[in-house]
Amino acid sequence: MMQANDAPFDHPANALVLEVFRLNGALIRFGDALVKPLGLTSARWQVLGSVAHGRGTFSVARLADNMGLARQSVQRIVDELAEAGLVGFAPNPAHKRAKLVVLTPRGERVFKQASEVWAPVADAMIAGADPRQLRKTRDALIALRERLDEQFCDRSS
Repeated sequence: MMQANDAPFDHPANALVLEVFRLNGALIRFGDALVKPLGLTSARWQVLGSVAHGRGTFSVARLADNMGLARQSVQRIVDELAEAGLVGFAPNPAHKRAKLVVLTPRGERVFKQASEVWAPVADAMIAGADPRQLRKTRDALIALRERLDEQFCDRSS
């Protein structure tokens, strides 16, 4: 257990979190450069991917929840994507006001292009890695995120 007088980076959780922050920063920097020719940023690409994953069944609130982001942040990016003609809105049978976010044909093309330029990078990133170790790593990250959400999410409000 970490004590208040411990050196800040001696605790294993701190070292892990710092590395996750570094990885996130690297992914954002690289992603920005990768998709810039498509008129995207990493943030727009991430939201576009979540819309594609939802296949027109997600509202902005659901997108935000799935991504672990604030609804307002996702709404701003969805608005930018709509202005760029990459997403549109469809009626939501479950809620009158919360429209569903859908890819436009242009959004589908741009997302496909982004996926195509990402594929060789993704392959290179995990080249030579043991698939079982990758699954274990992913599962550990999921468990840590879920534990944080379950035990501490109310503290950040």
